[in-house]
Amino acid sequence: MNKFAKTFFFIMTMLWIPVSYAGETLVLISYHSVTGNTEAMARAVMEGASQVEGVRVVLKTVDQTSWEDLKAADAIIVGSPVYNANVTPEVSAFIASWPFEEAPLKGKLGAAFVTAGGVSAGEELVQMNILQSMLIFGMIVMGGPDWSSPFGASAIRGESFFPQDEPIHPDFLEKGRALGERVASMAKKLYVK
Repeated sequence: MNKFAKTFFFIMTMLWIPVSYAGETLVLISYHSVTGNTEAMARAVMEGASQVEGVRVVLKTVDQTSWEDLKAADAIIVGSPVYNANVTPEVSAFIASWPFEEAPLKGKLGAAFVTAGGVSAGEELVQMNILQSMLIFGMIVMGGPDWSSPFGASAIRGESFFPQDEPIHPDFLEKGRALGERVASMAKKLYVK
């Protein structure tokens, strides 16, 4: 191994950035899902982000997501079911575990998506809770691409017109894809490597 390669490997190791991410914009999608609905939205967000050339997308549950994943990411998109108008305890613990000292997440893009058991069941509150937490860590937060998803993407389940026993309505999945694509596009512009 030549001197340049050794130096490069050392620097990448010290920065906790996996060598496979070198030169790519990295979007991390981290979520918690109880019934599979939030996972379906997470996959839609991933589809949208994956459409942007030069962007690598990592999809993990909150319990699979490591500090190294957070540090390596240029953008972090967090998803949660609505739980009594809050994020789930698992997502709350995940965000509470983020390092605060020396602001290591400062300047990273952040976004949110949620699934709710009914209309006006707290979906916008939960999106805002996630975004507010990201702001505390110095992140740059963004919502969806238009007025119909200003705080991120959301899906409704459990109403007569969106029954729990049917797949998530395609319109909600499209909002997830649009959010993923928007965040990935902006991350690529902001974090040129």
